[in-house]
Amino acid sequence: MNPVKVPSLSDQTGGQAERKPRGRFWRIFGLTLLITLAALVVVAEVVLHKAEPILKGRVIETLSTRFKSKVELDRLDVSLISGLQISGDGLRIYPPPDVVAAGASAPLIAIKHFSFHARLLGLFIKPMHVGTVEVSGLAINIPPRSERRPGEGGAQKTGKIKIVADEIVCDDSALVIGTSKPGKDPKRFILKHIVLHDVGASSSWSYDATLTNAIPRGNIHATGDFGPWNTESPGDSPVDGKYTFDHAELNTIKGLGGLLSSTGNFHGMLDRIDVEGDTQTPDFSLDIAKHPVPLETHFRATVDGLTGDTYLEQVDARLGKSSFTCNGKVINIKGQGHATDLNMNIPAGRIEDFLALAVHTTPVVMDGVIATKAKLHIDPGKDSVAQRMQVQGAFALTQIHFTNPQVQDKVDMLSLRAQGEPQLAKPGAAEVSSGMTGRFALAGGKLDFSRLDYAMPGATVALTGVYTLDGQKFEFTGTVRTKAKLSQMVSTWWKSLLLTAADPFFAKHGAGVEVPVKISGTKSAPKFGLDFDKMH
Repeated sequence: MNPVKVPSLSDQTGGQAERKPRGRFWRIFGLTLLITLAALVVVAEVVLHKAEPILKGRVIETLSTRFKSKVELDRLDVSLISGLQISGDGLRIYPPPDVVAAGASAPLIAIKHFSFHARLLGLFIKPMHVGTVEVSGLAINIPPRSERRPGEGGAQKTGKIKIVADEIVCDDSALVIGTSKPGKDPKRFILKHIVLHDVGASSSWSYDATLTNAIPRGNIHATGDFGPWNTESPGDSPVDGKYTFDHAELNTIKGLGGLLSSTGNFHGMLDRIDVEGDTQTPDFSLDIAKHPVPLETHFRATVDGLTGDTYLEQVDARLGKSSFTCNGKVINIKGQGHATDLNMNIPAGRIEDFLALAVHTTPVVMDGVIATKAKLHIDPGKDSVAQRMQVQGAFALTQIHFTNPQVQDKVDMLSLRAQGEPQLAKPGAAEVSSGMTGRFALAGGKLDFSRLDYAMPGATVALTGVYTLDGQKFEFTGTVRTKAKLSQMVSTWWKSLLLTAADPFFAKHGAGVEVPVKISGTKSAPKFGLDFDKMH
């Protein structure tokens, strides 16, 4: 049996002595750590206190050097989180005083809030390198050209750029280009999201931007290069790039329908940009007919950013199966919207494509080949496009075919009788080739014909009249002239004999028969008859 060892007094005393130095060590270590942390806090406070004015000065100096103008900054905050975290509010950059007329006191650039992150050591390196600057509430105001003046050669601030940023990310921004022209509103672009790359050097900046377009509603995505910034004339700062405009809702323009998509490229200055692109609208329509027709265009245009005016140099379009060209302009009218003026040339289109777009009835009254030159004007305003639209021009129709079989039969039988072959004039007779020429004016949804000449084998019809695009009014008057005499238009011998005595009364001006006629009713059911009020 092993004896139990009883600890001696000396053993207990030694253990306590061993634990005592260890406890003292941890107390000293903890106290030292607390003192160190407190010292770091004090150092951090000192650094932050020193950093804020240094950074604020650098921000102001960099921007003042870049834009050669006065810069104001309401507030700058600095925090130490994995380096330097800087944020600021109320940044304003003014136009250079020697290039802007007196009284133009609005900031050129105003920013509600910005923030960026930098390394602590970067504070003492020139230029300071910044990764990403985040900006919100950016507003760029380009003064009208009349408020700008050439530099007077005075002393300007010079110096090196003190901060260089890899990229600047802007959200909820706006570009406003002013104008001094009477009756013009400033042009305002809503910039939903913009990313600028390699900002700082006096060279162009690459960008990736998303703009919100109000009318027609949709987002435009653009990439390209901007700058260098022209300090003396911001509107002359170069810009170029490519754009996409998807699913633009044309129904935001009253009277139009369809979804438009467009791609293209552009280059020029902020206040004068040359654009070339393509559009596709597979379901383009007007509200008066609501018949979708595919529309495609290729265009070249110049956009005047000072006024918001667009000058269409050449538009090659295709509506359904019809190709045509046009040129013109879209002018901004202060407080009212845009006025549109176009010169249209349709060398050989299909009349049914244009009637489907503009006429309510189905099917359209006719098909055939149309050639026309016309001027289109659309007044500014909030009414339907069809009510604001005015068109004037001349046209020629060939290979006409009426979609209503009863109407086509009447035309065919009239032609056969006018040729002196009444025995063939029966429903279902061979279809004749007919054509039409005329001059027209469209306004307020009503189409007026000052001259409408319809020709078919054996007869001509000269008419004037009006019809409404909703198909509710169809009213024409005019004269029918035939090759055959009246007695030659009937198939039975006794009727022919009876009418022989009347031939001299209807044969006028070298025609076998010349009689006044009128056409009334609707497009889908027109009524033909003699105009007895004009017979004498």
